Amino acid sequence: MNPEKLHIRLHVYDEDIEVTINRDDEAYYRAAAKLITDRYNAYAQAYKGKKSEHVISLMALIDIGLMYQRERDHNDTSPYDDILSHLTSEIEDALDERSA
Repeated sequence: MNPEKLHIRLHVYDEDIEVTINRDDEAYYRAAAKLITDRYNAYAQAYKGKKSEHVISLMALIDIGLMYQRERDHNDTSPYDDILSHLTSEIEDALDERSA
């Protein structure tokens, strides 16, 4: 077996799932399994008997997807990159005019 790989068992809601992962990612996998379990449990508590397990699973996935999208947008640096690029261009133009 590859020493960089690790075989682990994750408990997600009411299932044990065996996965082979990169050793460096173990903490992320365990945190993800806990997040999924916590979100599913929250929705199951609120909707058990009112919605199917499938719908509860999808609601938990949407909740996690929403968290991901918000974090992704929060960490989007492209607007800052665009501003810095524009300012750098203006500075370079001003320096070129001074040295001419």
